[in-house]
Amino acid sequence: MVPLSQLSLASVLVRVVSRESLSLDSISGHRGAAKRGAERVASAAPRSALTGCPWRDVKSMLRDVGLRPTRQRMALGWILFGKGDRHVTAEMLYEEATKAKVPVSLATVYNTLHQFTDVGLLRQVAVDGSKTYFDTNVSQHHHFFVEGENDLLDIPDADVVVGRTPIPPEGYEVARIDVVVRLRRKAR
Repeated sequence: MVPLSQLSLASVLVRVVSRESLSLDSISGHRGAAKRGAERVASAAPRSALTGCPWRDVKSMLRDVGLRPTRQRMALGWILFGKGDRHVTAEMLYEEATKAKVPVSLATVYNTLHQFTDVGLLRQVAVDGSKTYFDTNVSQHHHFFVEGENDLLDIPDADVVVGRTPIPPEGYEVARIDVVVRLRRKAR
């Protein structure tokens, strides 16, 4: 058997595709899973408990939140979570998947990112009305946005002090507070 570290993503996908069957349930089954997954996120194993085998870790992460580990989710999860904490747009992930010869459409990338967000594996960060990033670091923290470079950088939660939080309307609660500090390079 060839060690996983010596296989390309495309060759691993070929092996997985031959072992898994694709059904309509596996494609659309995320709807119920999102609700179940959100309930399981708190009890899911922390990412520090990962085994070191990216393929097995992604499969375990998906199952822990109630998502079926389909070949598309596995491949995109491997690309997303195999590089540590990072910020990506759907277009960036699609480009990485294309370079890795993963056969997915941009629509599949968007759907998968939203499924991962719904179950708590990703955090969505809206920077502009037209620019949304997905963050693999789901802990409480904030962001710098570097204008002109379209780059996001993490700010530890303790480094941002939010004054008085407004009281939400009746029947609502504050889910989280996102602070995005916009940066630009100083003129010389």
